[in-house]
Order: sequence, then structure tokens, then C-alpha cells
Amino acid sequence: MNDTMKITLAMLATLTFCDAAFAEMKQETISIPMRDGVKLVTDVYRDDTLTQAPVVLMRTPYDRTSQKGLGEYWVKAGYVFVAQDCRGTRASAGVLAPYNNEGQDGYDTIEWLTRQTWCNGRVGMVGGSYVGAVQWQAAVEHPQGLVVIAPQATWSSFYRNLYLGGSVRLALISTWIAGNSPKPEGAIPNEMNEALMRLPLSDVDEAIGWPMPWLDAFLTHPEPNGFWTRLDLTSKLPELQLPALHVVGYYDFFSRESVDNFVVMQRHARDPHTRQQQRLVLGPWDHGTIGKSQVVDVDFGPEAALDLSVIQLDWFDRHLKQDAVAKARPFSPVRYFSMGDNVWRDAGTWPPEGFKDTSFYLQSDGHANTRQGNGRLTREAPTKEQPADSFRADPSKPTPSNPITAARPLKGAVWGPVDNRPLEDREDMLVYTSEPMTEPITFAGNVVAKLYVSTDTVDADWAVKLIDVHPNGFAQNIARGILRGRYRDSLLNPKLMQPGQVYEITIDLGPVAATIAKSHQLRVDMSGADFPLYDRNPNTAAGIFSEHTAIATEQVYHKPGSLSCIVLPLK
Repeated sequence: MNDTMKITLAMLATLTFCDAAFAEMKQETISIPMRDGVKLVTDVYRDDTLTQAPVVLMRTPYDRTSQKGLGEYWVKAGYVFVAQDCRGTRASAGVLAPYNNEGQDGYDTIEWLTRQTWCNGRVGMVGGSYVGAVQWQAAVEHPQGLVVIAPQATWSSFYRNLYLGGSVRLALISTWIAGNSPKPEGAIPNEMNEALMRLPLSDVDEAIGWPMPWLDAFLTHPEPNGFWTRLDLTSKLPELQLPALHVVGYYDFFSRESVDNFVVMQRHARDPHTRQQQRLVLGPWDHGTIGKSQVVDVDFGPEAALDLSVIQLDWFDRHLKQDAVAKARPFSPVRYFSMGDNVWRDAGTWPPEGFKDTSFYLQSDGHANTRQGNGRLTREAPTKEQPADSFRADPSKPTPSNPITAARPLKGAVWGPVDNRPLEDREDMLVYTSEPMTEPITFAGNVVAKLYVSTDTVDADWAVKLIDVHPNGFAQNIARGILRGRYRDSLLNPKLMQPGQVYEITIDLGPVAATIAKSHQLRVDMSGADFPLYDRNPNTAAGIFSEHTAIATEQVYHKPGSLSCIVLPLK
């Protein structure tokens, strides 16, 4: 019996006991005043038969009234559950400025809760994405009474949420802000496919249909400078004395941030006890499928399906309720899912111990374009000079993030696993494929691509995917990353590229764990765009207010002294 099954059985026993004592859930809607007088509408769910209980708090911009079922779950487990509309959303007063007030509003809410007669003075926070970030924002304000958090798929540095390698997650933030910004009366969004293609980039909001000041602000600050200081909490995390349950999926755009939050807390928390009270659950999910087995086009099997509420309840019973049975139950600091063999594994750290960085080298006879080309992926380094591979990156025809179909148009790009073969038939895609595996290979950790490249423009992007090629040809992306050339050395101090000069660059492909099975092949795809998940590089470095673009001819080298490779943490 695995850990999850043991926890599930224990929790079922706990819930049965609580059900016996549970009389009737009481729901009350109140308005909690913040320090500036703005009132936030809040639902309180509790069992009147309990004189006092610990509080589970969820602060959300996505409608507190949809949390009634969750409220009943936590109340039956012996807690008070509180759901609150964030400032400027749904029924709450004020104006929503994304994340701008969440730290102090979280502090004020927790302070108010601990003064209520039905609260025993202990508060925990739960939720994911925006609802996860507000937990970190409240935590770094150090409110008395906040004793545990469970942030799921979220950030501690908002810049790193929006940008990767200098490229901005265009479709993500454009869609989110369009759905969460004030619209003129009667305004209807324009066709998003066309809006995402708009240049200059500064006009994307107008192309969608109305001004969006926050989108403009985010796009006009592509470096992690002082603009982002208030929403960069990472340096404050080590000061916290909070147990935290970190949950995220490999395909989530928050995967790097969530995993890094765990690493910071486990390795660098000032309090030794806090370092021992961190847990990471890392699955095969994207942002919308956490806890599910079917992720876009791939079913990872029944093991991938987790009831996260059960894991959260175990965590809160342990740290919020301080239940003796829960506290005595052992847990592994890291529980991660290995894709391919589709099993859960336990580890003490991330990356897990026992894995060694191993290079797989890109080779070709000078024409790795398309999957029909001669690009090869080998463990053996080339011993003699080979011709460089090249492709053209045309900003007017950017390489799509996913194959475009009637069911999945450009605007419907997803982060999760799909069949990449149609993209691998494009001439602007370099494809390097291994021989079929004679034995499985297993890796777990953070994957990087180390490339030697050049371009004939002052700037260019390199987008890389790691692919598991199934025997039937299905080309499943398992990791991806991107780097904008002018940020090759520093995000804070970009430097233009000299046309024709060869540069060594490193591209972060994020955390991943997988087994490439016997008869499967390992593949690396490379292009000059991953659009619209990331914005197009106009290749001119002219900035977001310019319409000017240039077609870049990009080259990748694989010869002694300039060995391009992918580095996997191999078992």
C-alpha cells in the first residue's frame, strides 16, 4: 500500500468521526474592514457545536460563493472555513490591481479572524494560482495566527511568473488580464488570434478591444528591475517559520516557481525546524488538471489521479489542528511522478539524490530541419567538425506552440502534452532524434540545453522542447524552455548580439522526471519561437513600441569546442 492510500484511509476514518459529531453547517456572510476602510465580503462556514476551531482561509478573485462544497468538506473535518472575495472582485469593494493589495489585505483578514470567538487563534491558508500567491504575500507580512500554508501552482516572484528567459508569456497574461480588467459597457473582445499577432506589442490590449493599463505596465518592463520589487518575495521566504505544502505539475507555467519556493524553504529557511516542515508534490499536470490523470492528449494512468484535498487535510491536521495521530504519521519531503513508467517516487530533496547530469549531444550532417532531416541525438560527442544547422525565424510566421487545428486554434495553445509531429514537419524546426532505446533511461531533476549558436540579427530567440517519441510516432513534449538572445548573460543587463558571432547559451527546460521506455526515442526540437505561449521576438531589439521586424537566420553548432547538447539528470 503506498503513502497516498494510507493517508486516504486515515483521512476517511477522521472524516467519519467528524461526521458523527457534525450537527449542521452554519454559513454567514460578513464584510471585513481593511485598514483603509475598504470592506471585503467574506463567507464563514462553521459548525455551531464547536466552540472554537482552527480556521482554513481562502482569499480568491474568482468568486467566493463557488466554495460552498469546499466549506462543507473542511467544516466536517473539524475546521472553520472562510472564503473571501479579494479587493475589487465580485462583491468586495475597492479596485482590483492584480496582487497589489493582497499582502496587507491578507494580514488584516487574518488579524480579524483571530479576534473572533469561534477561532482558536490558528489560521491556515489554501488554494492555487492567484489564490496561492496571496498566501505568500500574506505570509511575508508576518500576521500573528498564520501557522501553515498550502500554496498550489504559484509564484514568489511575479516577474518570473510572467517572463522566462526574457520572453513574456503573452497568451497567458493577455487572456487573464482581458478577463479580469474593467471593460467599457458593451465591449466585446475582438478575435484573439488576430490580437495576439498585433504589432507593436504595446497595442495588444487595444487589439483585444479596450485599454488594459496593467497589461501595458507588465509588457513595458521586460527586465526584473525596481518595477517588480514589491512583488518579489523570494528573498523574504527564508525568514518565515511556516510549514508549507507545495503542489505543482511539470506542465504548469508555475512549475519552476513552485519548485524553487520549496527548495528555498527547505534549504535556506533560517529556522531549522521550518526546513523540515516543507513538502513538495510534483505531478504530470498542467495548470488546469492538477490531481487528474488525463492531461490534454495524454492519459498518465490512474496513479496520476490524486485527491489533493486529502493530502491538504493531512497537512492541516498535522500543522494546524496539531492532531497527534497526523503528527506521528511519517511523510516524504518530496513526492514526484515519473512520466513514462507512470509511478510515484519519494525523495528527500529536489532534485532527488542519485541522479547524475549526463549530456546528450546534437549532431547532424548540416540539415536537421524537420523530423525527416539528419539530426541525431547521441551520448557520444562528435569527434570531428560537422556543418552547422540553420533555420529561419520569421516573426510574421512564428513557429506555433502547438500544432494548429480546428479544435485547437492559435489562441488555444496549451502547455500540456500534445503530438508535436505536425510542427516537426516545418522547415523552421530543427529536430534531433536518438536511436530507439534498447533499455529504458530514467531521469529526474532540472533539465537544461547548452547550445552554441549564432544569428545574423541583433537579437533572436531559441525555443527548445524535450520530446518522448512513442513507437507509434506520437511525439510527446515533456519539457520546454526559451531564451531571448540579448538576455544570454543577464536578465538585468541585456546585450545585443553581434551578427555571425558564436555564443554559448544555456536554456532552462524546468523540472521534469520521466522514463523513456524501451523502443521509445528521445528527441530535441528547436525553433526561433514558441508562440503564443511566449511572445515573438521581432529580432530587432527595438522594443514593444516598434512594428519593425527582421527575419533571423539562426545557426546551431556541434563540433569539438562548440558541442551543443541537452543535459539530463540520469539515474
